[in-house]
Amino acid sequence: LIEAASLDEEQEKKLEKLLGRQYHLITREDRLETVAKDIVRHFLARGLLGDGKPGKAMVVSIDKATALKMYTKVAAYWAKEFQRVEADLARMQLEGQASPELAERRRILKTTEMALIVSPEQNEIEKMRELGLDILPHREKMNREPLDERFKDTEDPLRLVFVCAMWLTGFDAPSCSTVYLDKPMRNHTLMQTIARANRVYPGKYNGLIVDYANVFLSLERALAIYGSGSGGGKPVRNKDELAALLEDAADEAAGFCLGHGVSLETIESATAGSMAKLSLVADAVDCLIAPDEVRKEFLAHERMVATLYNALKPHPLAAQFTARTACLATLAAEIKQRVGPGRVDVSDVMRGIGKILDESISGVSMVAETTKRVDLSKIDFVALKKRFERSPHKNTELEMLKAAIQSRIEKMVQVNPTRVNFLDKFRELIDAYNSGAANIDQLFNDLVNLTRSLGEEAERHVRENLTDEELVVFDILTRPAPELSAEERVEVKKVAQDLLERLKALLDIDWRGRSNARARVVLAIEDLLDSGLPESFSKELYDDKVARLFSHFYEKYPDRLNNVYAI
Repeated sequence: LIEAASLDEEQEKKLEKLLGRQYHLITREDRLETVAKDIVRHFLARGLLGDGKPGKAMVVSIDKATALKMYTKVAAYWAKEFQRVEADLARMQLEGQASPELAERRRILKTTEMALIVSPEQNEIEKMRELGLDILPHREKMNREPLDERFKDTEDPLRLVFVCAMWLTGFDAPSCSTVYLDKPMRNHTLMQTIARANRVYPGKYNGLIVDYANVFLSLERALAIYGSGSGGGKPVRNKDELAALLEDAADEAAGFCLGHGVSLETIESATAGSMAKLSLVADAVDCLIAPDEVRKEFLAHERMVATLYNALKPHPLAAQFTARTACLATLAAEIKQRVGPGRVDVSDVMRGIGKILDESISGVSMVAETTKRVDLSKIDFVALKKRFERSPHKNTELEMLKAAIQSRIEKMVQVNPTRVNFLDKFRELIDAYNSGAANIDQLFNDLVNLTRSLGEEAERHVRENLTDEELVVFDILTRPAPELSAEERVEVKKVAQDLLERLKALLDIDWRGRSNARARVVLAIEDLLDSGLPESFSKELYDDKVARLFSHFYEKYPDRLNNVYAI
C-alpha cells in the first residue's frame, strides 16, 4: 500500500511515526473485544488477597476514548458472565447440588463496581459524542465521589478502574494486585506504571502485570536507565518463576508433614467427605497441632503455599497445585479452629473432646456451634482425665484445653492485673512441655490443676466479701503487703471500698486529659491511704501503692461509667 501510494520522503516519515505508535492496531474494535473478554476471565480467576478480600486492578488504555470503550466492553462481558453464573446456580439448585466456588463468583460479580478515571478537558463531552461515546455519567461520578479513596479501601466494592494517564504516577493503592497494560509505553512511564502493582500489602506476594501491548520489549532499556530492584534483584519476573517457587514451597510443606507422620498424598487421595478422609484429617491435625513450634512451622508452610498459589492464579500451571493447597488449607483451618485466639472457649473444649471420643473422628464437619461460656469450676475433671487417657488424639484435646485456659487467664488478668502470676505459671508449664521437661500427660494434669485454681480465684471476691472492683483495689494494696492481722485485713478492705467510692465520684468525663482532675485523684488516693492503712505499711510501700492505684484507675477508668467493669 505504501509503495502504491508513491509517498515522498517526508510523507513516509510521517507514516512511519504514525505506524510506530501502533494506535490503529491497538484500537481495532475486534481486538478491544478480545482484550475485554480476557480481562473479565482473568480478573475473576485472579483470586483473593490474604485477608479474603478480592484484589483490585487497573486497566491502562492508550487514550481517553479507548479507556471509555474498554469500560463499556468489560461491563458488557461482566453482565453476560453474571447471567451465566446465575443460570448455572439456579440449575444446580433444582438438581439439589451446591457449588461454593460458583456462589463466591456470583458474589464478586454482583458486588464489584467499576469506574473510569481520566482527566477533564474542554469540550470532552462533544468530542466523545462524535466518537459515539457518552462520558457524561462517568464525569459526573468522578466529580461526585472520592474515587481515589474508595479504590484504596479494601472494603470498598470499587475494584476495577479504567485509566489512560491519571493514577499511573504518584498514586499508591497497596491492595491493587493487577495492572492490565494495553498502552505502549517506555522508560520512566513504564516503570511508574509497573510500580502501581508492586506496593506491599498483607497476603500479597507480588503484583501482576498483564501485558497486551508487548510493552516489555522496552523493559530492559527502562531497567538499564532507572536501575534494578532493591538489593540488585529484578523487580519484574516471568510468571513461570512463580510456578517453580510454588512447587518448591509445596514440596517443603509435604516433606515437613511427612517428617511428623502426615502423608498429604494419602489425605488427598481419600474420597471427599468420607469417614476415612475425616479420620485422616483428624490424625494429621493431632500430629501437627503440638508442640507449639511444630504448629507454627506448619502454619508458616501453609501460608507460603497459599500465598504463592493465589499469586500464580489464573496461570494454567496453578491447577496442578490446587489439591495440595486445599489439603494444607483444610488442616490449617482445623488447627486454627481449635487454638485460634478468641475463638475457643471451655464449652467448645468439652463439646469437642466428647465428640472426638464418641465418634473417634474429628473432621472438617466439627466446628464451634455456640459461644456460650461455661464456668471452669463446673467441669468434671475426674471424667475429663479418664476421657483424656483413652483419647486417640491427645495433642488436639490438649491444645484446645490450652487455648481455653489461656483465653480465660488473659481475661482475668485484664480485669485484675495482680493475677499475672497465673499467666506466668501457665507459660512455665507450656515452656516445660515444649522443652521436653514434661510429657503430654503431665502437662494435661498440670493444666487441670491450674484450671481448678482459676475457678477458685474467680470466686475469691465472694470469700473476701468484696465486689470484683473492690477486690482489685484490695489486691493492689496487699500484693505485696506486710504481714497483716485479721483486724488489719478488715481495715484494708474498708480502705479499698472507700477509695473506690470516692474516686468514682471524681472521675468525670475526660478526667485523664486535664492536669487538675488528675491531681485531685492523686490527692484523694494519698488522703485515704494515709488515714486508713495500718502503720505497718512503710513510706516506700505507701508511695508504691499510690502510684500503682493511680495507674490502675488511669488505665481502667476513662470515666465513672465507661470502664472495664461496666461491660
